[in-house]
This record gives sequence, C-alpha cells and structure tokens, in this order.
Amino acid sequence: MSFRLPLAVAALVLAAVVSPPPALAQPVRTVEPTVVATIPHDVGAYSEGLVADGAALYEATGEFGRSQLRQVDPNTGAVIRSADLPPAYFGEGIAVVGDRIVQLLYQDDLALEWDKSTLRLIREVPAKQGWGLCYDGSRLISSDGSGQLYFHDVNTLALTSSVAVTRDGQPTTGLNELECVDGQVWAAAWPNDEFVRIDPATGAVNTVLDVSSLWRFGTRDARQVISSIAQIDGDEFLITGKEWPESFRVRIPE
Repeated sequence: MSFRLPLAVAALVLAAVVSPPPALAQPVRTVEPTVVATIPHDVGAYSEGLVADGAALYEATGEFGRSQLRQVDPNTGAVIRSADLPPAYFGEGIAVVGDRIVQLLYQDDLALEWDKSTLRLIREVPAKQGWGLCYDGSRLISSDGSGQLYFHDVNTLALTSSVAVTRDGQPTTGLNELECVDGQVWAAAWPNDEFVRIDPATGAVNTVLDVSSLWRFGTRDARQVISSIAQIDGDEFLITGKEWPESFRVRIPE
C-alpha cells in the first residue's frame, strides 16, 4: 500500500526540515569607563540616586529612619545641606524638574516634591512606588527593580505607559537608579556591577557599561552594590555605590 502526502502538506514538511533556525540576537557591546577623578563619598550614605543640575549635585540616600535628600559638593563630596525624610519613609531615586526635586519612595505609593532652593518638602503625591527616577525633558521615567520602565506625567506623576526592557533579545530585570541622557536611559543593573543604556522607545539595551574595576576597597559586603550615576558634562559621569567610600568621575566611550 502506498501513501502520498498532498502537495501543500509536503511543501510545509520540507520547509520545516530545511529552513534554518531563527538568528539569535547579537550581544550588545560592553564598554568600560575611564576614571578621570576620585572624590570622597560618605561611607554612611546608602546612595539611592544622583542628579546634577548645573554646578549643583543632589544625592538621595535610603534606609528607614536614615533617608535624606542632600546637596553635595561634586568636587569634594562634602554635604552642603540636607533634609531628613520622615522616619517611616525609605527614600529612593530623584529627578530635578525645574524648581522642584521629585523623589520616589520604597514600599509607599507616594512621591515627595521638594523645593530645590530650600530643600523644603512641598507635598506628597500619589505615585507608583519605585527605585530609580529621571526626567527626559517632557516626562518622568521610573524603575522598580523589575524589567520595566514606567512613564509618568511630569505634573501629576500619573502612570501613562510602560515598556519591557530586553538585553540581547531576552527579558531583563533588576533595573535600579536611572539617568536620562540625550533620549536614552542609563539604568543600574542591580545587583551586578553594570549600567545598561536603554532606548526607551523600544526597551532594547544598546550598551552595557562594566564598572567592576571601580571597586578597590578590600572586602565588600552585599549591601555595597553599585547604585548611582549622574551626567556631569558631555561624556563625563559621576558614579558611586551604596556605602562606598569614594565616587568616580568617569568618561564613558561613545
């Protein structure tokens, strides 16, 4: 007894046999920073974010009962002024928006708005809890330790949309402190010694910054993860970690 496949079915079977497997996504490039200067950093600062505003540098620190918003001298690391958060709040990332500083909270669906000139708390705003925050000139972008970036109305902080982040074509996670630069978003890739640069339009990571060479302080505990990045000028950035004794002014290759 003979058996013959219909022509259409036979063609599908042949295609399945001879078709090559789909191409895998090419790994994104990895670069390393060039250290320009080292700056003392308060080893007691559980750093949750840095943001530069002209010549001024602001740092958010975390932990319940210890969280602060600080203005820090970018050349010496000295704390110029600071404001304590209420003890029940765990401070997270910050962004400068005009004359305000907006700050996320951990485990509270609130954001804090500070007067930039006085570091006086203006108001608390309902908002999604988060880890990292940056301002791209028209909207606020946040992270929450997952593989998502979230987009918010700059005035109300209402969530407007989100995008899933991928690296080498695969979902990622651990997105932490953010920095918006020239239409792209740098994110600390917790808990690794890396920052990733993300195209917020697609969620695709296009550059990985390996900063593992920056730690040189002997024994390191699990708390001392890389955490904070701020653009200072052009390709120069300031990078530090939680409870690190130094910050690093670096150049990032284009």
